[in-house]
Amino acid sequence: MFRNAFKTFGFIGNIEAISYLLLVCIAMPLKYAAGMPQMVSWVGMIHGVLFVAYVAATVVMLILRKITILQGLMALIASLLPFGPFIFDRKVLKKAEARGNNTTPIKAT
Repeated sequence: MFRNAFKTFGFIGNIEAISYLLLVCIAMPLKYAAGMPQMVSWVGMIHGVLFVAYVAATVVMLILRKITILQGLMALIASLLPFGPFIFDRKVLKKAEARGNNTTPIKAT
């Protein structure tokens, strides 16, 4: 069921990061420069839902033991930075995925 946990987590992180960039780089300037506060309402709500999904995905990855507690904390801190989930995905998540794929399961006899 959770075979593609790393891909799903990376996808959620990328979408969350894009929504954060849209909020900061497009919606906020439109609110203050063009007087369009409704943009922040919509993009902010979407970003909020995606942020909660990212936190939930981080918890699922911790429960599945796909990432360590330190990596989970790094993921949550990365979610607060505009490009954080992109960097986390590239630097930490890819290494964790490669390390997880290189281990061979122990066979019961």
